[in-house]
Amino acid sequence: MCGAPDQAVALPPGTDLTKETVLTGRVVASGEPVGGAFVRLLDGTGEFTAEVVASEAGQFRFFAAPGTWTVRALSRVGTGQAELTADGPGVHRAEIALV
Repeated sequence: MCGAPDQAVALPPGTDLTKETVLTGRVVASGEPVGGAFVRLLDGTGEFTAEVVASEAGQFRFFAAPGTWTVRALSRVGTGQAELTADGPGVHRAEIALV
């Protein structure tokens, strides 16, 4: 069976945040987490790069290169997006509010 790794677990052992860029956050609607949303990562030109399914707690995570990213969530509750600028390695967070 294929699928994205569990988005609710801690970062994998050995993750070096001095070298790796992690985009993470959660999907919410009216302040409540939205699990099962499809979360898409789009590069600075709007090109699709990756997709994961948010955990039951609405959490998502991508390993990416530094740069400007759009994180878009799609769910039967609604859609939303957030812009993230990862200026270097480390954890970069965003909350996506669905409308």
